[in-house]
Amino acid sequence: MSSTQDNKPSALHANKVPAPKPVSMPDNISLNKWEDTGFEWVGEVAPSSFERLATILASEHEQSNIVLNTNLYRRNNVLHLAFTLTGEIWLTCQRCLQPVAVDLTDEYDIALLDNESQIRLINEEQDYLLLEEIVTEQSPERLLPFKKLVEDEILLKTPMAPKHDDCEMSVEQFGEIPEEEETENPFAALASLKGNL
Repeated sequence: MSSTQDNKPSALHANKVPAPKPVSMPDNISLNKWEDTGFEWVGEVAPSSFERLATILASEHEQSNIVLNTNLYRRNNVLHLAFTLTGEIWLTCQRCLQPVAVDLTDEYDIALLDNESQIRLINEEQDYLLLEEIVTEQSPERLLPFKKLVEDEILLKTPMAPKHDDCEMSVEQFGEIPEEEETENPFAALASLKGNL
């Protein structure tokens, strides 16, 4: 004899919402598809997912994900890639060889110009790139190397020789350093000769 309760979902299962699947950061943005309508992407990115950045990360410390908020938009007939990074990475201090945190939190806005004549349409302080130099043509698509551009900005913000602000260089001493014997001043002998002349 089967119970009708067995066929009913329990209250626990009825209210369970499937967890959102993590969406990985796109390598490229199709300009054919998004340059006129705009494109937005928000997500978390593991620092080790950037190939060039991964080679300098400290292996002795766990890396937290970087939060990335991106917007591809058009203003004054100029395409812009704007994004905000929030988070930090851990590198190796060049003095003590221990992990040191480098804050990446910042806002970026890069003008993507069709040609150099568009430079007059942007502010003098505005960072810009020429699309013809960065876009990959994969017929029929023009692909903006989104992940590479973000990684470029992270690498530019990363110090060449990271170190703690209050760090002393670690020096290991092997053996005893012999004390130098006091040597006579060589000019003292000359002075005594001068006196005898």
